[in-house]
Amino acid sequence: MKKIIKNFIRKLRGKINIKELEKRGLKVGKNLIVNDNCFIDPSHCWLITIGDDVILGDGVKIYSHDGSTRNLNYTKIACTTIGNRVYVSPNVVIMPGVTIGNDVIIGIGSIVFDDIPDNSVAMGNPAKVLCSLDMYNLIEQSKMNDENCFDESFTLRNKYITQEQKDNMIDVCKKHGRAFVR
Repeated sequence: MKKIIKNFIRKLRGKINIKELEKRGLKVGKNLIVNDNCFIDPSHCWLITIGDDVILGDGVKIYSHDGSTRNLNYTKIACTTIGNRVYVSPNVVIMPGVTIGNDVIIGIGSIVFDDIPDNSVAMGNPAKVLCSLDMYNLIEQSKMNDENCFDESFTLRNKYITQEQKDNMIDVCKKHGRAFVR
C-alpha cells in the first residue's frame, strides 16, 4: 500500500519512475538527473539508451515510437540514444531514431529530429548545431569576471541566503545582462 501511495504522489509531482522503466529495458548510465514533468517513452523504452552524467531539464520528452504511420497499420519505432555528459534543456523533444553524442548541450525548447554529433551545442526547431561545446565554453568563460560570478552561498543550497545577497545578484544581472553561479 505504501508503494502505491508513493507512486501516486510521484506521478502527481510530475516524476517518472526510472526504476520501473529500467525493469522494462530502458538503459541508463550513472548520475542521471531527471527534473519534473519529463516523459521517457514507456511503450518501447528498451529502444532508449541514456549515458552517464546526463541532465534532463523540466518537461523533456524522449520518444522511441512515432504514430505517423498509423494509417499503414504500423507504428514506426527506432533506437534513441543520448551520450555521456549531455545537458538537455527544459521542454526539449527528442524524436525516435536520434543519436545525441557525448559532451552536448541541447538548447531550451528544441525539437531534435536528426543526430547531434559529439562536442556540440544545438538548438532550434529543428535542432541545428550552433557551435562546438569547446567554443561555447570559451565564449561564456570570456564573459565571466570577479563581479558576475557567485559561489554556492548565493543558491537555495544555502538555507540562509540573505536579502542583501539576493539584491546583489539582481544588481549584477541588471548591470551585466547575466551572471554565473556555482
